[in-house]
Amino acid sequence: MTDVTFESLGVAEPILRALAAENYTTPTPIQTRAIPALMSGKDLLGIAQTGTGKTAAFGIPLLQKLSIGHIPPQPRQAKALILAPTRELAVQIEEALRTYGRHLNLKMTVILGGVNQNTQVKNMAKGVDILVATPGRLLDLVQQKHINLSAVNTFIVDEADRMLDMGFIRDVRKLVAMLPRERQSMLFSATMPDDIVKLTHDMLRQPERIEVAPQGKTADRVEQKMYFVPTQQKRQLLSELLKDVSLNKVIVFTRTKHGANKVAEHLSRTGVVAEAIHGNKSQNARQRALDLFKTGKARVLVATDIAARGIDVDYITHVINFELPNEPESYVHRIGRTARAGTEGIAISFCDASERSYLRDIERIIRMKIELVAHDLPELTAEQRQQQEEPRRPHGHNRGGHGKPGGHKGGGHKPGGRDGLPHGDPHAPAKRNGSRPHWQRGKDKKRESAA
Repeated sequence: MTDVTFESLGVAEPILRALAAENYTTPTPIQTRAIPALMSGKDLLGIAQTGTGKTAAFGIPLLQKLSIGHIPPQPRQAKALILAPTRELAVQIEEALRTYGRHLNLKMTVILGGVNQNTQVKNMAKGVDILVATPGRLLDLVQQKHINLSAVNTFIVDEADRMLDMGFIRDVRKLVAMLPRERQSMLFSATMPDDIVKLTHDMLRQPERIEVAPQGKTADRVEQKMYFVPTQQKRQLLSELLKDVSLNKVIVFTRTKHGANKVAEHLSRTGVVAEAIHGNKSQNARQRALDLFKTGKARVLVATDIAARGIDVDYITHVINFELPNEPESYVHRIGRTARAGTEGIAISFCDASERSYLRDIERIIRMKIELVAHDLPELTAEQRQQQEEPRRPHGHNRGGHGKPGGHKGGGHKPGGRDGLPHGDPHAPAKRNGSRPHWQRGKDKKRESAA
């Protein structure tokens, strides 16, 4: 199709006005195909990378559907339910829907963990048209009878494969079982592992299938580079690269929360304004870090894979994989943080000797060899070389999906509280609170308050 506009897709005038105010004039490929299908009432399976415009693809038809002959919602009920794997993505979706639906009289709210539930309970008391939620907290509030899902007529699961990675598919299945059978359903996922295929069969009825990019394909406009560098020199190399002012909005990815904190502290000591974001941070701290990064007050955001999806920040110039992910799909999502909205970007990865197997898996899934770049760091000292030769397991080495929680409570946002660390990893940070002896917990709290 050529010269497609939102108007030609049948989008209503109040939504067109809101889109025009945001300079959204030309639909993306997934929007071009999804909007007409959803407006006709079909279920949808969308296979698309992050940054392709999925939120508007399902959000615009949803807003239009709810605004036609609008009837106010009943107490504690929601007409539409959208599930997201992380708090950040849930907040982002709700903000986008408020933007697109600013001229419509629709009520919406977000339910997520990491914050007190009282405000969320109050917001649901009179009912909402659209509820965006993380699975764990939503399940808690449903079981407490604060939310009734019997009126949901539109159900959307976003980033379904991330739900699987974080161990939330069981919660999703419990919630699906509580929904009315007669509903319109949508599922979006960047990859289609077997468990997600099964979920689509259980959840969708004769869905329209839209695949925007081949599975595992990285963003076309991302230039990818790789440095082979010993672990002991990674921080030094990172500091050298950041001397280049063209790296002015950078996400640095680590595998662990402990690692993210250490890298952010190192950068701060060297004069680089950096913030860390990961599952151990409170929601307020995570939002503050994200806001500083979005506004340019922080040049670098150091993140675990919780930030690889669902954080939509414009004009990120570089993504740096300080540590390669142990799940190759995560590499695709990490580098997808740059080169968004028609811009270009650069992804730089560090690979030490223990990560070569991760690199092989990544190159297999993206179907290309990543360009190898030489660095000019000095040779390792004898002491560093000895440290390097000592037997060491890489952080988070886990090819079998270990570390997925079975019975988490609350927020639907912590990937097992471990960021993929296996049990007994000698490099793991000290466990907190419930995982520590009770006589140590007071010390933990003192340390945390001091920090």
